[in-house]
Amino acid sequence: MISRNPRLAVVGCSGAVGREMLAILEQRRFPCKQVRMLASQRSAGTEIAFQGKPHAVELLSPKSLADIDLAFFSAGRNVSEEFAPIAARQGATVIDNSSAFRMDERVPLVVPEINGDVLDQWENSGIIANPNCTTIIILMALTPIQRAVGIERMVVSTYQAASGAGAAVMEELQQQARDYVADRPLTTDVIGRPYIFNIFSHDSPVDDAGHNEEETKLLRETHKIWDDDELRISATCVRVPVLRAHSAAINLMLNNPMSVAEARKLLGDAPGVTLVDDRDKNQFPEPIHATGRDDVLVGRLREDPSQPRGKGLSLFESGDQLRKGAALNAIQIAESLMK
Repeated sequence: MISRNPRLAVVGCSGAVGREMLAILEQRRFPCKQVRMLASQRSAGTEIAFQGKPHAVELLSPKSLADIDLAFFSAGRNVSEEFAPIAARQGATVIDNSSAFRMDERVPLVVPEINGDVLDQWENSGIIANPNCTTIIILMALTPIQRAVGIERMVVSTYQAASGAGAAVMEELQQQARDYVADRPLTTDVIGRPYIFNIFSHDSPVDDAGHNEEETKLLRETHKIWDDDELRISATCVRVPVLRAHSAAINLMLNNPMSVAEARKLLGDAPGVTLVDDRDKNQFPEPIHATGRDDVLVGRLREDPSQPRGKGLSLFESGDQLRKGAALNAIQIAESLMK
């Protein structure tokens, strides 16, 4: 548990997730007696507005993490590996948005609507892990179905936005749009390829078996969050020229039958999910409509005719990667600890 008026640090405050986190903290009127903005040398000395006041960005150091009750880390794996344990040893509760601690058996991997109860049994190591954005968005839609009838296998194809790669990639995608309109060569300094009008395999390392790191994260994190190592998952993760909000096409093999009508009712009542499934108007989840929203949009519900009747279900979803996929989920974890 943390105090109801904690001294707060946001590590990586100048990045895309960090800025979104500050905006959500304001929107939800998160109580705090102090906010410390921390970042790398590149951003130190600048100012960021929060709650109507300018706050100086400080250089991240062990000293800057002293006397902090709650620290949100959104500065990448290397920074978290070095500084999150320091913050924890100095008494802070760390909620980490990187991949550094997700598979550590001592660290809970939490989506509050799905497995928030693990915090009740948590033997406090000082660090809580925020899952990968793709995992959060996908499991928000699938968990109600998994709880109701069980899922034996899922095949996932993701359509991931520039926001998942950071602010610099978002800016480069916008610059490429300007370059194209002006008939100039496309700027590729950050992503290293044309992004606009293009789709490419997720920009993460590929292992010897041919799986990129994003696909592996989805598999391992789902097993941990659902506490189910038997679930079979096949994933293909790609980057698409969308500014923010990830989407996914999902095909399920169910343990027990579920009709489309039952799935629609279940998802329509699920917390953190909005059903968008109007066949007559051809209106289904779109990333442009998910952008800026807390809920994950779910629709295109249909039976899979290639499987036994009622045992196959297909759907499509979109969710804001910067909000529920990252910043919002971290803040919801903190709110759970304050109850």
